[in-house]
Amino acid sequence: MNEAVELKKLRDTLDSIDDEVLTLLNKRMETVHKVGELKAQSGGAIYRPEREKSIIDRLYTQSQASNGSLNRAAIEALFLEIFAISRNLELPENIAYLGPEGSFTHQAAESRFGAMSAYLPIASIKGVFREVANGKAKFGVVPIENSSNGIVSDTIQCFADYDLKIITEVIVDIHHTLASQVDNIKDIKKIYSKDIAIEQCRKFLVDLGLDECELIPVESTAKAAKLVTQEKNCAAICSHVAAKMYNLPILFENIEDKGNNRTRFLIVSNFENGKSGDDKTSILVQLSNEAGSLVTFLNDFDKANINLTKIKSHIVEGISTFFIEFNAHKDESKVRDIFEKYNKEIKFLGSYVRESDDI
Repeated sequence: MNEAVELKKLRDTLDSIDDEVLTLLNKRMETVHKVGELKAQSGGAIYRPEREKSIIDRLYTQSQASNGSLNRAAIEALFLEIFAISRNLELPENIAYLGPEGSFTHQAAESRFGAMSAYLPIASIKGVFREVANGKAKFGVVPIENSSNGIVSDTIQCFADYDLKIITEVIVDIHHTLASQVDNIKDIKKIYSKDIAIEQCRKFLVDLGLDECELIPVESTAKAAKLVTQEKNCAAICSHVAAKMYNLPILFENIEDKGNNRTRFLIVSNFENGKSGDDKTSILVQLSNEAGSLVTFLNDFDKANINLTKIKSHIVEGISTFFIEFNAHKDESKVRDIFEKYNKEIKFLGSYVRESDDI
């Protein structure tokens, strides 16, 4: 059998498989519609991260058992998009995120809600919380911490001001590119970017002599990419998705000084998650101004054998406040006991599927 005949045979096989996949996906969507009708009657939430995690866990185990070619990352990429399409068919809902379009927050939002969802870029973290709280958006996506710059104080403040719940977390690796329309980097006179991004790429700029250019901070890396399309002899430090959005040639990729730069995002809404079996809980705590009050509080977690993963102190409206996270769900008996003891001091922010202990 010659090569052309063999290739046609393989392509015919792929076409047949694609037809089967499409038939099964349509069958899945019909079942999703029935689930949506039941949820509409009971008032159940459409987005259930703990359910999605259990499906991916099961599929990954099945793939390993059958020596399948798909690893966990590939299975997640495929099925998270299928889940997102399913939710949109059940009940199309708006997702607000800290904009502008093309930001890393936008990237985090799309990784969970897919390309079909209706996205609302919002100019501030407070604005994201406000749009979800007033019902204009069902979900909000905001940054909570970066491996280089720490906790995002505006997000902590908004948790104190609004009664929204964390329903999942998303970890995004932050990679910057240098994008420009120039043919030679020696022609670059100005570099636009967000101030934090400029600092994260300082060594790269020095190594290439670009630190002598005029470094101009702007509101976002996406805006930097847009400005470069309107001006000669300039460049942007921006995300790959922003460069692609504005058709900017990428001169250098992954120019950040630290290769492990990651940002953790939280998705907030107006409902709570059930237990998944591998959960994290976030709380805000305001304790009495007495010697040893924090030690006593933390000792109760130790006695209950609850693993604390994060303790960050903040000042919220002049009051010392602790942002605390631990590995457990709020409905576990050992957690309920602590919540009952400190019911006036604790503000519950959410229990959700644990992606990582830290970034």
